[in-house]
Amino acid sequence: MEGDPTRIMLAVNESTIKGYPHASISSRKAFEWTLQKIVRSNTSGFKLLFLHAQVPDEDGFDDMDSVYASPEDFKNLRNRDRARGLHLLEFFVERCHAIGVGCEAWIKKGDPKEVICHEVKRVHPDFLVVGCRGLGPFQRVFVGTVSEFCVKHAECPVITIKRSAEESPQDPVDD
Repeated sequence: MEGDPTRIMLAVNESTIKGYPHASISSRKAFEWTLQKIVRSNTSGFKLLFLHAQVPDEDGFDDMDSVYASPEDFKNLRNRDRARGLHLLEFFVERCHAIGVGCEAWIKKGDPKEVICHEVKRVHPDFLVVGCRGLGPFQRVFVGTVSEFCVKHAECPVITIKRSAEESPQDPVDD
């Protein structure tokens, strides 16, 4: 319909760098690029849809040595994971509201590749923007890339935004 804003889905994730509980480098880069190159000053012409695909911690220990002795301990762990996801989305939503861009944000648990493609099918955005770490062929084999999967399987156009070399941490797998 004419007059409806263009709906851009952005798949965002937390940084994998230890002690850095913020949006990943690739997510921030994709968001900033979308604002600068697509939205520009036409804030009412777009609606940003932020999806955080939260990977469930399979063993419940989140890479730390801890002892869990009661059901309440695990409930607190789930609440902590949810709070981290909400904090991540809050960063993007606050930025959108500060500049007057409409947005929605939500969390889904599961394999990010599958979750993103499922949500694209469910929500029907005009296109999807994902960050890309720019891994080499050897690293892609072992780590895999969400962005490549989305380009092949998402049912909408996909734009991948690669982080620059100066934005890359020492270990390129980190984000």
